[in-house]
Amino acid sequence: MKNLGKKRLAVTGGAGFIGSALIWALNVRGIDNILVVDRLRTDEKWKNLAPLRFADYIDADEFEQRILASERFEELTTLFHLGACSSTTETDAAYLMRNNFEYTKNLARWALDRKVQFVYASSAATYGGLEENLSEDRPLQTLRPLNMYAYSKQLFDLYAQREGWLDKIAGLKYFNVFGPNEQHKHDMRSVVHKAFGQIRESGSVKLFRSYRPNFADGKQERDFIYVKDAVEMTLHLADRGATGLYNIGSGQAHTWLDLVEPIFEVLGLPQKIDFIDMPLSLRDKYQYSTKATIDRLRESGYSKNITPLHDAVSDYVGNYLIEDRRLDPEMSEVTA
Repeated sequence: MKNLGKKRLAVTGGAGFIGSALIWALNVRGIDNILVVDRLRTDEKWKNLAPLRFADYIDADEFEQRILASERFEELTTLFHLGACSSTTETDAAYLMRNNFEYTKNLARWALDRKVQFVYASSAATYGGLEENLSEDRPLQTLRPLNMYAYSKQLFDLYAQREGWLDKIAGLKYFNVFGPNEQHKHDMRSVVHKAFGQIRESGSVKLFRSYRPNFADGKQERDFIYVKDAVEMTLHLADRGATGLYNIGSGQAHTWLDLVEPIFEVLGLPQKIDFIDMPLSLRDKYQYSTKATIDRLRESGYSKNITPLHDAVSDYVGNYLIEDRRLDPEMSEVTA
């Protein structure tokens, strides 16, 4: 890395899914002067940290308190803010506003005041029910998120734009990320993780049937992105000092059938899919096709090939899920 390895980095949500994957990718590059910020509670998220190398850990609430007290954290040069409540079914709006919006404002303002590079996780959920032209060029004011989680992310994007921050910080709109280190996410786990469990237990997987005549059952589409690719993109943008909003996706739409077929293959089982009714509460909000526009990412100089979906799912299932492994820099090839 050109710039990131010189001094200390901080990663909020560092024990979480994308955060721990980011630390893994930094470790693979020989970077371990990292401050991990998170809230470790009663789940097993701590297991994501066990194989990783980092300099220190601090609780997320204590980190904010010290930020608000204007502590400088002298060595810190880059702050990756990936910590948030990511539950799309969370209904406690006050909690989401505090945890996702206010917390992000406090960290961003501190970083800007001290010329610390600030890279934060926005979300593709901010696009709401849109199914075409999911581009960062869409005016933020025209987006209509479908749940409170997405709105809390959208609200900070709008605030940052209004304050003139988006030409100084980078916001990343992650699409459907899947891969190692998501075990602790419960209902928010990817369909790959959930399907793997179903297939291993019963030999079959359940998918929602389609309610649109132009989409056959299982042919609904999403932009799925492997977490290894997502963190490569994140580090690329940070290393180049990119600013503004960026979609983090594959730039392609794949069906649910495309997603689950490699799971059966790796497990050596015949494909068996049971199509089930979609809950009524979801039917008027359900997106049948999403695809990130990644022109801005490519224009930033990101030229790496994105892992084909079949290969990504096969790697995830064969090398991680079957043995319940976490990302471990000691078992990875150096790609820097």
